[in-house]
Amino acid sequence: MFTGIVQGVRKVTVITDLKGGRRLRIQLNDLAENLQHGSSVAVNGVCLTAIKIEEGCAEFDIIQESLDRSNLGALVNGDSVDIERACYFGDEVGGHQVTGHIDCTGKIDEIRKTPNNRDVVVYCEEEWGGYLIPKGWIAIDGVSLTIVDVGDNWFSISLIPETLEHTVLGQKVEGDKVNLEFDLTTKVIVKTIQRMFPEIKKQILSGMKN
Repeated sequence: MFTGIVQGVRKVTVITDLKGGRRLRIQLNDLAENLQHGSSVAVNGVCLTAIKIEEGCAEFDIIQESLDRSNLGALVNGDSVDIERACYFGDEVGGHQVTGHIDCTGKIDEIRKTPNNRDVVVYCEEEWGGYLIPKGWIAIDGVSLTIVDVGDNWFSISLIPETLEHTVLGQKVEGDKVNLEFDLTTKVIVKTIQRMFPEIKKQILSGMKN
C-alpha cells in the first residue's frame, strides 16, 4: 500500500524487453536503503516487486497487463520516474490510500501556467467519469492530488511548486500520457451501486405492477 507522496524522482538505467513483459533497472540511490528482495515499490504509481537489489539499484519485472494499462511501456533508458516505497502500518498518511494498481492512462490535454502553480487538464475515456468527483482524490503517476473540475471526458488539477519540483509531473508537456488510479473508496461505492441498480430497478417495476 502507498500514500501518493512521492519520495524521489529517479532514472531508469537499463530496460530489457522480455517475452510477455519487460525488466527495468532503476538507480534508486538512497531509496534503496534497507530495500529487501520481494519488496513493493511504486514506479510512476505502478506497484512493482523488487527482484534484485545491488549498489543502490533495483530491478523490476513488469507483466504485459501492466505495460498495456500504464505508461511504463513507453519508457526509454534515461527517463525519470516517480518512486515511492511501500508504507508501514502506523506511518503518517500525507496523501490518500493508493494501491499501485493503475486503472488507465490519461493524456495531458492542456497546461496553464499561473502564478506559483500550474493548472493541468487531463483527458480520459468517458467510461471512467463516474469515479471523478470535484475535490475528490486521484493518483497521477503515483502522486496524490485533488481534483478541481470535472467534465464529460476530462478533469483538472492544480500543481504547486513542491509537486512540480519533486515529481515527474513538473517535466510533463501537453500530449504526454500519465497513469491514473482513481480513489479506491469511490470505486467501491460506484461499483456497489452499479451492481445494486438492476435489482432496485426490478423492485420498482414490480411495485408499480402491484
